[in-house]
Amino acid sequence: MNPSPLYKYVPIDGLKRILQGSMRFTQPSAFNDPFELLPEIVTPIDERARTLNISFDITAQRRQPPVGEMEDVPDQCCASDSTSRAIVKQLNSLIGILCLSRVKDSLLMWSHYASQYAGALVEFDGLYEFFDGQIDVEYRSQRPRRNISTYLSPHEPVPVSELCVKSDQWKYESEVRIIRRLSDCEMTGTDPRGFPVYIRKIPRDSIRSDTFGERTTVSDQREIYQCVRDTNISLSLAAIDHWGYEFRTEMIKINGPVSGGMLGITPRTAHIFSHLEGPFGDLARQLIKSHPMSEIVNNIV
Repeated sequence: MNPSPLYKYVPIDGLKRILQGSMRFTQPSAFNDPFELLPEIVTPIDERARTLNISFDITAQRRQPPVGEMEDVPDQCCASDSTSRAIVKQLNSLIGILCLSRVKDSLLMWSHYASQYAGALVEFDGLYEFFDGQIDVEYRSQRPRRNISTYLSPHEPVPVSELCVKSDQWKYESEVRIIRRLSDCEMTGTDPRGFPVYIRKIPRDSIRSDTFGERTTVSDQREIYQCVRDTNISLSLAAIDHWGYEFRTEMIKINGPVSGGMLGITPRTAHIFSHLEGPFGDLARQLIKSHPMSEIVNNIV
């Protein structure tokens, strides 16, 4: 397993919750993709409906060769939608999933998950125990197809990792999943769709950096800066670059307390500090007042 950094694109409220020490582990049906953990389950046409007796393994990696995988549907067989939905329903009551990414510069993910560039990107240290059991999502052009007789065996648990397959239209996410039992999480309420919200505590030391989006408001930037100023979490801004479809990194704070290091006060970041008393505030106000690029770079698009 590649122990590289892990990333999460979040709205500002999500970033605040992370900095306060919690991460949500979400049930499959609460995701934005209705095909989550929903394979085609092939059954004989004349088979009567039966009560599923399935056990799941949340830590096992995918089995090789794949168990019960089929390319074609045999004669006198069909895909049982009710069985597929029964699997997801059972998993909704058992597991929560934390979705992360191995990509830190996705334009689509900034737009979809980080409030259209008004949110943030969080970088985590993937070596922390909190992230044990990483599962890389598999992307396919065809939906997985499994033989009910060999796949859903009452004698061998089904690895949940084998159900972490998505359409290749989602490939840009380069998604990594951490799966935990809901019984090991804390329920804190319900979301707008009525799903119970389950969280787990995350160590602040596992957070390497936070990056603001181009459209993150000044008030949000100031609030987050106050949250991390005395921590080892670095802080930066992903501003639209002068060339191409790229971002340039405007460093705001290095990975150490402000008292022990330098701040990155530039025309683009000066507004974060312009209300402060003392040398940081003085420098910020001077940049805003006199630097020729100040008005241009702070004209948010």
